[in-house]
Amino acid sequence: MSCFAERCDAFDAAANERLLRELHDRRIERVRIAWCDVHGLMRGKTLMTSALRAALEEGVGMVGTLMLKDTSDRTALKVFEPGALAVPGLARLAGAANLLLLPDPASFRVLPWAEGCGWLRAEPRFDDGTPVAIDPRQALQSALHGLAAAGFGLRCGLEIEFHIYRITDQGLDPAGAEWPGEPPSLALIHPGWQLLGEAWADLADEPLAIVQRTALGLGLPLRSLEIELGPSQVEAVFDATDALTAADQAALFRSAVRQALRRAGYHASFVCRPPFANVMASGWHLHQSLVSLDDGRNAFARETPAGDAADADDARQVLSDTGAAWLAGLLAHARGASLCSTPTINGHSRFKPNAMAPVSVLWGRDNRGAMLRVLGRAGLSEPRATRIENRSGEPMANPYLYIASQIHAGLDGLRRGLQPPPASTSPYADGGERLPTSLGEAIAAFDADPVMQQGFGAPLAHVYSAIKRTEQARHDEAEDPAAWQRREYFSRY
Repeated sequence: MSCFAERCDAFDAAANERLLRELHDRRIERVRIAWCDVHGLMRGKTLMTSALRAALEEGVGMVGTLMLKDTSDRTALKVFEPGALAVPGLARLAGAANLLLLPDPASFRVLPWAEGCGWLRAEPRFDDGTPVAIDPRQALQSALHGLAAAGFGLRCGLEIEFHIYRITDQGLDPAGAEWPGEPPSLALIHPGWQLLGEAWADLADEPLAIVQRTALGLGLPLRSLEIELGPSQVEAVFDATDALTAADQAALFRSAVRQALRRAGYHASFVCRPPFANVMASGWHLHQSLVSLDDGRNAFARETPAGDAADADDARQVLSDTGAAWLAGLLAHARGASLCSTPTINGHSRFKPNAMAPVSVLWGRDNRGAMLRVLGRAGLSEPRATRIENRSGEPMANPYLYIASQIHAGLDGLRRGLQPPPASTSPYADGGERLPTSLGEAIAAFDADPVMQQGFGAPLAHVYSAIKRTEQARHDEAEDPAAWQRREYFSRY
């Protein structure tokens, strides 16, 4: 009789044996089996190495409601009520049914901050081996399959801003264990208001060194760590890679640095706007370019400006026809995709004029105020550098859903041959269509966008909206909305 991994068409006896030998040789005592939820939060179980062979063959049990949690860890859909999961693809989760996590031996890492502890990424499946349609990583894989059918792959580069604070009081008194609880008491690691200040980088050297060792120890392509403008705000920049790998790296990085820094007495937060009076909101800038699967070239790069594109604000001065159509698709579905790039109530506080964060659905050539910043020039000696930077994301965005939304939008631009409007040189003054200014507005835009609905599929689109509506409703009912955000987001993300 076949094992579960064989039913998933994912059994690799040689890879399993190599992993088990490595665990023995490196004296790994336990292994975390991890999966990324809809909020980008890593969840899973810790197995003793003696149990790993069975896990690689038969999976690890996981309660299905973990895929239906809101940001407070409350189950957003009523799994015990008949008909509550009537959407196709969800009925098997009724009654808090069990799923199985299948570890990927190729994803193995040794955790630099936890002695004797390894890590494996896992994929949730039903017991017959069927993938779970509401798994975010599965959603990105599906989007990439659609992109490959059009002859392209996607490369992504990540710039993720976040905050690091020194913990002055852990706040672990059992009497204060609310659901969710308050964050610890904190102090700054640098006073801010000195962008790229070398003195502040030296002041923050200890936590930045922990971030460096953690990222590089996990094999992540960390390129730089930088002091951002706000107090205690920093930025991590990564080399570009293929889209699925970039999403995996983003999810692992956020989880890892929070853990490693917490052990050293620091609180790292990927919340867009921490709950303090004088802060700068953090963004997640997603750089993207298409790769031709035929020859590996950057499909966005243009050798010479288009002959009929004399105006400097024409996208075809920089981008190929393919790149211009992709750009137009991103613009056409910017509002619908915003639930994936900015999925929290807190994140929408970032969209303010003249803050190097977008407010309108516009693009510009090397313009940091525009939602989409086009970089490169025709005939550039390094055509791989031609790309589009989406500046609308927040650091709490699920990387798989964020990137998948870009694929669905860009592909629609390609299929319909859309053309972008002229570039904006004054993105805070031009009268472009506004990005959603609240989570509720973003949910409505997502629900009303047929490309997002079809691209993600009915099960995931339904669950994602339902989870976010629950989040919005609980915030609206809170007696103290500021305290709600402090506990809901800042203490946990």
